[in-house]
Amino acid sequence: MLSTPDLSDLNPEAQVLPCQFQLFGKRRTLFGAVATIACFEDNSKVKEAVAEPGDGRVLVVDGGGSLAKALTGDKVAQLAMENGWRGMVIVGAARDVELIDTFDFCVMALGTSPVKTEKLGQGTRGVTLQIGGVRVNEGDYLAGDANGVLVLEHPFNTDSTDTAD
Repeated sequence: MLSTPDLSDLNPEAQVLPCQFQLFGKRRTLFGAVATIACFEDNSKVKEAVAEPGDGRVLVVDGGGSLAKALTGDKVAQLAMENGWRGMVIVGAARDVELIDTFDFCVMALGTSPVKTEKLGQGTRGVTLQIGGVRVNEGDYLAGDANGVLVLEHPFNTDSTDTAD
């Protein structure tokens, strides 16, 4: 996969999520179609989604930026990995990151929290998210690495024959 700077050069219409994410897991890049969840301090819908086949998709979870309770941990991330999810982008917190760092998986989160969420069944799957003014739709395409996260409505152009940098 090309880096997000290269993909940005090749896809100037791509939008960047205006968040500073931390990377967890052995896999340091994300690339794939998006599945979306909106939830706040309740990861019930996240657990529900990762229990289903991921088919190489990236799960984008808008937790409202809360770092009070972790929306994923080692068990949820491991289930996602085992079910074919490419990775997760969490606009919120993760936990058990020392264990996630041993997985061939990628979790990008704003930060960490040792506190688990309540399980109240709250949240919505398959919704359009607004993350820092950037619209993220179910079925969009995402590329992420240490440089940031790009979102595009269609697959990324990866023809780097005319990239100068």
